[in-house]
Order: sequence, then structure tokens, then C-alpha cells
Amino acid sequence: MGENTFWQIFKRLVLVFLTILTAVNIAASLIQSLNQPQVQSRLELYQTNLILQAAEFQGDGNTDVAKIRTALLGENLYQTAQKQYKQALQTAQTHQKTLQARSREFVNSPKNEASREQEQQWRRELQETTRFVDEIELKIGILQAQQGKTEKALETWDNLIESPQESAVAPMTALVRSLWSASSLVPANAEETLMQNLKGWFRDRALHQLYQVQQNDRSLFTLQAREQTIARQAVLKLAIVSIIPTIGGFLGVGLLLFLLIQLAIQKEKSLLATHHNLTWDTPWDLEVIWQVFIVGFFFIGQFILPTFFGFLGLEPTGFSLRQKALFVLSSYLLMAIGGFLVLYFSLKPFFPLPKDWFRFKWLDKWALWGFGGYLIAIPLVVIVSLVNQQFWQGQGGSNPILFLALQAQDTVALAIFFFTASIAAPVFEEVIFRGFLLPSLTRYMPLWGAIGVSSLVFAIAHLSFSEVLPLATLGIILGIVYARSRNLLASILLHSLWNSGTLLSLFILGS
Repeated sequence: MGENTFWQIFKRLVLVFLTILTAVNIAASLIQSLNQPQVQSRLELYQTNLILQAAEFQGDGNTDVAKIRTALLGENLYQTAQKQYKQALQTAQTHQKTLQARSREFVNSPKNEASREQEQQWRRELQETTRFVDEIELKIGILQAQQGKTEKALETWDNLIESPQESAVAPMTALVRSLWSASSLVPANAEETLMQNLKGWFRDRALHQLYQVQQNDRSLFTLQAREQTIARQAVLKLAIVSIIPTIGGFLGVGLLLFLLIQLAIQKEKSLLATHHNLTWDTPWDLEVIWQVFIVGFFFIGQFILPTFFGFLGLEPTGFSLRQKALFVLSSYLLMAIGGFLVLYFSLKPFFPLPKDWFRFKWLDKWALWGFGGYLIAIPLVVIVSLVNQQFWQGQGGSNPILFLALQAQDTVALAIFFFTASIAAPVFEEVIFRGFLLPSLTRYMPLWGAIGVSSLVFAIAHLSFSEVLPLATLGIILGIVYARSRNLLASILLHSLWNSGTLLSLFILGS
């Protein structure tokens, strides 16, 4: 047996071993995501809060303003908001029960350092989820009181206060209850407590009730003036997160219909034709593709980097938001550097590469392809996401960056998240998935098959079951844009626009 043959066998055995490790870890992460809440339920609550604030806008007393407000926000506004909060409550309670079951399992299981750290992490998550559940119930009571259902609101608050499990928000709930109960005394520090513990529309409703009980007309007038300022801002924010994407969606539907009609009439000469018989000249085999993805993408991201950060003693759960943003950016940059190095050394024996590989053509129509693809992605991904949401019912996990970005009111942290999601991620992922994987697969399957397989791998790589269908849909659009433009700048632009739009919406809703 020659040295080269021995090396090939050894390398393949290592790849098989790493593949098994990676597959087990991917499966475990996907299974774990089944019991994780989606960020979508939180987003819907944030948008509901924004709608509640916008509903306070009175304009100059013009009846047209009231009609427009009703047309945009609906007549049964508070009832709709209450329904939204109850849906979020059910989702959070489901996650809470899952965490409680895990905590009970740990009590009877053997302990080691890793399991103790996992137990502490789940206990922290359980505490946060329990507090979130209690806060939702408190807010549901305020919504009931706003609709004139005072007795129902008092009952909701009483159930929370008298819960056998001591609630962290019970003192706050008792204070809010006293504002709507004629027989209760309002504490002297009520205003300060409300300002510190409630936010947005719910804080203002509680303060409004407090000032009425205290007959504090001056503070009530100041509050109402501030509410109008906030309401104007809320209307603008709603326009950005709702109306602008809606316009983009309509443009996307129109563009998609035009392209489909053109495809039916002109067929292979149309813009949408992917020329399924056209392939890239691929000198490497499936083993190289396997090596790049197992070692350069999954193994580095799932094993090497966590081990490296563990060796350094870095535990992001205790970090501030800005530190978490830097940690996410550092992780991604290190993963990208490692991935590019593996890609480079895997393809080095085949240099110079054939024509059309990893093309960045600046003097081309890549901006039109990227922006057009983004417009088409809006309605398609939204429709798939809505159907997907009905299936998963708020479970299935989400990208953890989304939860962090939702809290990011720190300009520096937001800038770091923006660079990570809108620049670093599109460049790295498009080079790997569209620049390398998609063309490489055309050696073994038609172009449409390569687009489909690369899109599925792209979706699974995000390790959230609930995101597989929406991300696969986005991946297909990215694949078609790259296949037609033969320019990585086009798919990078589309990817960047998508992530930027998501981040902008998260920042506005979180504010």
C-alpha cells in the first residue's frame, strides 16, 4: 500500500468520524429547538404594544384622524391585543412546562460539571420564562380593565397574587390591582414603582388610572401630552415595520407575476429561466465538497470554537448586551476565517480554477438582480412563514441573534449586530453555499436540484426546525439569483438586504 493510498484512507476515516460527530450534534440541536420558543411570538407582542401606543393618537381632534386610525388599527383594538397576549401566554406556558420537566429530571440524574452548568442555565431560563408568563398575565389584566371589564381584571390579578408559586411580579400586581379597586389604598410611592416596573402603553395606562384616583390633574395633563408625542412616533414606526414591507410585498408579487408570464411566453430566453442544462466545470469530486462542509463549516462552528472559548473561560450568559454582540461577531469572524482556510486548501490542488467560479463582477447588473430578488423574497418568505407558524404554534426555536437584537437599544451593540448579520454573514454564507456548494453539486445533478439541495443545507445549518421552510425558500431565491447572474455580489446584496430589513424591524419594535 502506497503512502498516498494510506493517507487517502486515513483522511476518509477521519471525515467519517467527524461526519458522525457533526450529524449527532446537528440532530441534537434540531431536537432541542423543538422545545424552544420562536422569536415570532415576542415580535407580535412588541408590534401589539406599538399598535396600542399608536391608538392613543388624537391628532387635532379631526374626525378624519379617528377614521384613519380605526381603518389602520381596527375597531376591536384592545380585544385583539388581549387575544394576542393570550396566545403568547399559551406559548410561554408550554415552554415553561418543558423547562420544569427538565429541572425535575436533573434532580434524579448523576451530576458532573457539565451537567451542573446545564442545570444552572436551564434554571435561569426557567426563572426568566416564569417571570415573562407572570408579566403577560399582569398586562392581560390591564387590557381587561381598559375594556371596562374591571371585575375580570381583578380576578386575573388575584389569581396571579394568590398563586401557590411565589411570583416575582406579585407586589407589582398588587399595586396595579389597588388602582382599579375602590376598597384598596394606593401606596405613596406608587408613581415611582410604576415608572420603574412597567413600560410603554401599560405603564401609561396604570399612571393614567393613578392620577385619576389621586385627582392629580396636572400630572394627568402632562401624561396625556407625552402620550400624544409617543403616539406620533409609534405611528411612524408602524409605517416603517408594516407599510413599507407591505409596499415591497406588492411590488414583489407584481414582479413575480411579470417574470412568470415572461417565462411562460419566452421560456429559455426569459429572465427567470435557470438554464437547467448549464453547469459549472467542476474538477473536484464529492469528497472535496464533503470535506469543506464537514470540516470548514460544521465542525469548526460546533466543536472547535466552543472548545476554544471554553478553554478561555468565556461564558456569554453573564455578559452584557454589548459584550454578547462582540462575542457573536468574534465567533462568526473566527468561523469565517476557518471556513475560508479549509475552502482554500481544499481547492488549492485545482488552481487555477475554471471560469465562472467565485465571480465578483462589479461592472454588471448585480444590484438589479439583488434588489429584484429581495422584492420577490418578501411575499414568498412571508407566506411560507405564516403557514409555518400555524404548524409550529410558536415552538421550534429561532436564531438567538434575533432575541439579542430585539433588546439592542445600545447603538454600539446594534452596529455590531448589523455588521455581523448584514455584512459578515452574507459574504461568508454566500461564498460557501452559493459560490461553492451550489456549483459543485451541478456535477452530480441538474441545476434545479443543486439549488434545492444547497438551499436545504443552508436552512438546516441554522439549527432551528421552525426556520427550515422559510430559510429554504429564501435559499432557493438566492440560488436562482446567483445561477442567473453568475455573480456573488447579487446574492450577497439580496442576503444583506434581507438581514438588514429584519434587524431594522427588530430595532424599531424593541424601541
